[in-house]
Amino acid sequence: MGITRQETLIHWNYFLTIEEDLYNLNRYVDFSKANDKTFSLEIARILLSACSEVDVVLKQLCLAIDITTSANSINQYHNLITTQISDFNSFKVIVPTHGLELQPWINWEANTPPIWWTAHNKVKHERHKLFKLATLKNCLNSVAGLYVSVLHLYHEEAKTGKLLHLPKLFNVSDEHFGGTGMGRYGHSFKYNLSI
Repeated sequence: MGITRQETLIHWNYFLTIEEDLYNLNRYVDFSKANDKTFSLEIARILLSACSEVDVVLKQLCLAIDITTSANSINQYHNLITTQISDFNSFKVIVPTHGLELQPWINWEANTPPIWWTAHNKVKHERHKLFKLATLKNCLNSVAGLYVSVLHLYHEEAKTGKLLHLPKLFNVSDEHFGGTGMGRYGHSFKYNLSI
């Protein structure tokens, strides 16, 4: 028996694991604007995990767009991704249970990574001085940024409802929501993507 496509969706499954960690964090820190600046070891761990995976997924997304690319950093990924995916930067992720709307890539420019990405780098390399940047707001946006990235990497599966198992927290805005699917192996959303 050969490997099925579902078995190769490692980045989707990894996203679901990180998102579940974020979901569990809500038992201890409420996802409200009042807690945007809350920081902790667990928040830092999720932020670092999400950003590490964002880097891997964006590199794969760039290769899917252009097999000859040598892009290997957040700044190098920008032009290729934003010229091929017109609404990547403005893509909205919602957290319906908390009334939140996130646009994790909104401030991404050619030589300016998103705020949460910069915070991640500072926490990663200067944790002894800048641990306070491992905030809930940066964490939420990093996991939302991963969600957007993985959806675009697996755009065919996303469009056809083959990304099995629903995220516990995240959904997309109405313009990107294409319905739901229910099958033998699990439930899924269908996404309207511009890629």
